[in-house]
Amino acid sequence: MSLDPETFQLLKESVHRFVRDRLMPAEDEVEARDEVPADIVADMKELGLFGISIPEAFGGIGLSMTQECEVAHELGHTALAFRSVVGTNIGIGSQGILMDGTPAQKAEYLPRIASGELIVSFALTEPDAGSDAASLKTQGVRDGSDYLLSGTKRFITNAPRAGAFTLMARTEGAGAGGITAFIVPAGLPGLSLGPTDRKMGQRGTKTCDVYLDQVRVPAGNIIGGEPGKGFKTAMKVLDRGRLHISALACGMASRILRESIAYAQQRKQFGQRIGDFQLVQAMLADSQAELQAGWALVQAVAARYDAKPFGAPDAEVSMQASCAKMFTTEMVGRVADRGVQIHGGSGYINDYKVERFYRDVRLLRLYEGTTQIQQVVIGKHLMKAA
Repeated sequence: MSLDPETFQLLKESVHRFVRDRLMPAEDEVEARDEVPADIVADMKELGLFGISIPEAFGGIGLSMTQECEVAHELGHTALAFRSVVGTNIGIGSQGILMDGTPAQKAEYLPRIASGELIVSFALTEPDAGSDAASLKTQGVRDGSDYLLSGTKRFITNAPRAGAFTLMARTEGAGAGGITAFIVPAGLPGLSLGPTDRKMGQRGTKTCDVYLDQVRVPAGNIIGGEPGKGFKTAMKVLDRGRLHISALACGMASRILRESIAYAQQRKQFGQRIGDFQLVQAMLADSQAELQAGWALVQAVAARYDAKPFGAPDAEVSMQASCAKMFTTEMVGRVADRGVQIHGGSGYINDYKVERFYRDVRLLRLYEGTTQIQQVVIGKHLMKAA
């Protein structure tokens, strides 16, 4: 699936203007209030941002992976909280249903997800299960035609906004093969939320714990209708999610570099612009080279992703997506660090955007699989291929 080039160019230009004219001016408000304004969320719905990865047949825009990365790159030029509002609908919240859901599940949920009417979160991580997703402890016990779900989910993005969760629970015994994926409406009895997490950065994003106490969910809410396939569903969506985050990291690196260049052009020391000093130029040059390399990598892997059948596993693509995620998220951390250094003491002050972005980008190396998990994925693939 993809948009024709002319239509996509119009969409991309619209997103670019929206980021520049609507989102960037609201960055200070989001930082101060720790909240994305409701009118901006409404504008995101109007622009179709909640459904860019969902096919047109279900009310979405239906972008290819390459096109989605272009849009994510644009959204990366502003505070990451804005992208987070739509992120779970675009990615791990919807893609499991799209790839493995029954026709009835797709028809019921995907149009509402694409329009933004329904915010859907992905609930996999637990207090004792993060990178080791196969060890999750949330239980799903069969009770007639239903399942009773009990457990705790942690750091669940958009949980305070969510109308439903794609949620993983253990139903079939130990190991990855015992995990089942459910669609769990947020209003069911026994489901409750913890306090909103206070985080190091990304003010305006919303995460919290999700508690399940004998939550009764119909067996018909199992994604795909078959128990024990949840881990495979979760793994399927990761390649797309990792590429999306990689593109986002490149967009933010570009914004930080622009901020750094602007400061280096106007700040004077010893009678000249600091950007005229070679050591400052070296930091700018390193950031430019790494950014260019990272974005080229993302584009190449996205094209490879689009070339394979949708939803089909491809070990080579998975390895390459891990390479992109590892490189770009580490890269943007270095670009942010240099940005603070170029700003000097001002870079440590909240009034300057690089201080905020320095904190914001640190999370990119953790979710959708930590850097170390990407290294494991890449290393195992190489050993199998040797």
